Amino acid sequence: MRRRLLPAVLLVPLALLLSACGGTSAAETSAGDGTDGKGSLTLNVGDQKGGSEAILRAAGELKNLDYKIKWSTFTSGPPLLEAVNAKAVDIGGVGNTPPVFAAGANSRIKVVAAWHGTSKGDAILVPEGSKLTKPAELRGRSIAVAQGSSAHYQLVASLKKAGLTFNDVQVKYLQPADALAAFTSGKVDAWAVWDPYTSQVLQAKQGRILTTGEGITNGLSFQVAAPTALNDRRKSAAIEDYLERLRRAYAWVYDHPEEWATEWAKDTGLPYEVALASVKRTNASRVAVAVDEPLIASEQRIADAFTSLKLIPRKVDFGTFVDTRYNGDLPPSTAEPRVYKES
Repeated sequence: MRRRLLPAVLLVPLALLLSACGGTSAAETSAGDGTDGKGSLTLNVGDQKGGSEAILRAAGELKNLDYKIKWSTFTSGPPLLEAVNAKAVDIGGVGNTPPVFAAGANSRIKVVAAWHGTSKGDAILVPEGSKLTKPAELRGRSIAVAQGSSAHYQLVASLKKAGLTFNDVQVKYLQPADALAAFTSGKVDAWAVWDPYTSQVLQAKQGRILTTGEGITNGLSFQVAAPTALNDRRKSAAIEDYLERLRRAYAWVYDHPEEWATEWAKDTGLPYEVALASVKRTNASRVAVAVDEPLIASEQRIADAFTSLKLIPRKVDFGTFVDTRYNGDLPPSTAEPRVYKES
């Protein structure tokens, strides 16, 4: 493994804390400490398996770095943002909901970049043989979800649309690996999750989609930075360069879906068919957008939903947790996602 794992204390999901108060370049990559690039400045980047590092590497965007990137891997967004808050990470990628929970905990974070994609991979899954056919039938059923994740809000919103509340279902807070085991063994009736887990279940014919986040969630994903890094002139410049490379890499994914799926499968251990299905459903759709007022308003609605459920302990002003300095001439956050074209 190229990446280092952070100490266990930083891997505790943020939501639990709330309840308590590809190939390498020999010239530029050190396999021992998970570092790319060269120079006196090190940018500490938080990542998830098969995430930013894998995309940048596959797209050739980790070449010619005049600063170092030191990678750390996390199981999901909430613990990654706890590391940002703790200044162990300068910047990292997460979905649309972890920043809301971090803001609810008054964490020291700033959303600095955004991508808008489809929400087809955000799904509530049921086992293949389940008799459930629509979300309204989830009343009284057990549903696995990662607390504080993007799937958490997708579940909240989907239940609301179906005329249900959290009190109408049995929510089981499980991280993806445990949730997959519970789902496939029949210990839960449904699972709210995101790609590639959605594609993994579908490709293995272990389940089917009851509903997706299309038209329910905002389809946004973010890069979130530590204010201390943003206030450092050299690190701020490195973050700007890093974001430009990441935007180019996501554009590359759209143009090279099969090539990216091959590299992603190698990095994650996913079967190629699962990786390709996830690319076509979700990853290739993402377009870089500005961190703007519609984005803030959309995230504010998520924050307000969790506050009303008392899952966030206080009113959140999401606008105070963004930094727009890297917007440039990017399209608005409401720009349409890319539509994957079959070759």
